[in-house]
Order: sequence, then C-alpha cells, then structure tokens
Amino acid sequence: MKEILALLTALLLIGSFISAKAPVAKKGVVKGSYNFWFHEPDSTAQDDGGKPMVVFLHGASLCGTNMDKVRRYGTIDAIERGLKIDAYVVAPQNPGGAWNPQKIMKIIDWASENYDVDSTRIYVIGMSLGGYGTLDMSATYPDRIAAAVALCGGASVKDLSGLNDLPLWIVHGTADRAVPVKQSDRVVSAIREIDSVAPRLIYDRVAGMNHGRPARFFYLPDLYDWLFMHSLDDQDRRIAPGFDIVDKSKEAYKGLVHKKKSYKSRKAYRKKRKSRRR
Repeated sequence: MKEILALLTALLLIGSFISAKAPVAKKGVVKGSYNFWFHEPDSTAQDDGGKPMVVFLHGASLCGTNMDKVRRYGTIDAIERGLKIDAYVVAPQNPGGAWNPQKIMKIIDWASENYDVDSTRIYVIGMSLGGYGTLDMSATYPDRIAAAVALCGGASVKDLSGLNDLPLWIVHGTADRAVPVKQSDRVVSAIREIDSVAPRLIYDRVAGMNHGRPARFFYLPDLYDWLFMHSLDDQDRRIAPGFDIVDKSKEAYKGLVHKKKSYKSRKAYRKKRKSRRR
C-alpha cells in the first residue's frame, strides 16, 4: 500500500511539473539590456490589474553568455522543479560586472508593455552579486518596486536613501567568506542613519550561516507569499511580518522534482574539482 501511495505521489508531482508553463529564453529582445529567462503564470486570467512580477538576479557564478547557467539555482530552477508561482518571472543573465538598474528596468518595461503585469506588484530578489543588484535596483527605483529581498549582498550605488521607501528584507550570514556580512551591515547602517526606526526593514544577520545556504530561500513558497503581501498602493507601504528563515530553510526543495545534472555538467564539475586539488 505504501508503495502504491508513493507511486501516485510521484506521478502527481511529475504531472504537475509537465503541465506547468516552461520558462522561455529571450535573447536580444530588449535592446540595450540583458538576455533573460521569462516565465508566464499558468493562468493569466485576471479580475483586475494583472499578475505580479518577480525579477530574480543571480550571483557572479552564473554570469556569462550561456543562459543555461541561470537555471542552476534560483527562481527559474525552482519553477522547473515544480514550484508554483502565480506571477510573471524575469531572470536576466549578467555577462559580467555589476548589475545595471537601468538595463533591468528596460526588461520590466518590456514585460509590462507586452503582458498583463500588475505595475503595483513588481518585486526584486537576488543573492551575492544579485543581492547587490537587488539593493541597487531598489535604491534607484523605490517608486517602482513593491518589495525586495537581498541575500548575502551589499550595495554599489552611492545614494541609498531610496531604500527607506520600500519594504526590504536583507539576509546575511556571519560566516560568509565570499561576501563579508559587513557589506550588509553598511547598508543597514545607512538606512538607519536616515531613520533610526527603519520601519520598512527586516534585517536577519544569521550567526554561523555561510554564503551558499541562502540559495535555499528561492525554493520556499513562503518567500513569494511574503513578497505578494506588498503593493505600491499599500498605505504607508507597510512591511509584512517576516518568518523564521533558518527554520523554514529546512523545508527547501520539499515536494519539488529533483533535477539531475547532465553528463556534460557532471564531467565539467569533476574536472574543475580535480584541477583545484593540483
């Protein structure tokens, strides 16, 4: 009986995975911007105002021109594993260097012009280099971004005053060796210098967390539920309560389809590890 139930569960998961709309690679579509992955929600039927949109910004390891890199982790990978996100999703690929807020906004404008996007519910999330991009984007366009989540990043733009104007959740681990936690500390200090209360900020400075663990958060439905609680039309743009990210991270990948690495990817990974040992 247990074997039958397990088989039925697996079939349901696979069926859900297959029926979902697959993200599509968009190359050269938006002039003067990035190539990007684009995902449409399964149902675009609307009552009013359109569907929300999530912009995912990857870290430095996914930079380049091979767009399949962007599928290694993050929101696009989560969707391909079967996570249901009732929103449009944009995942640009950065060829290298800092994220450019103006280029990202060009993609948002393109999506808004061509699809039924709710302009009051546009969100940005990212980690590492993408965390920098998230904060730079939010500081530059606080009147366009309904809420943002920046994981283990920092900020490159000089004027951070805009970060006080939108609901913002920053997460960084004290054991992060790739991007020191002081980078997020600096951003939070700048926010609190303007307003010591920082009513629109959640800062989780997690003791002992390394650089890679925050990637788990992109696979949690709770993350997207939290984003969707916010709108540009909210009174005083109040921030919704957060959740226990350390506890919730244990549920990452729960119920999602496991994606095996291709033979080529596994071979390249083994070769890379072997070269490091030399």
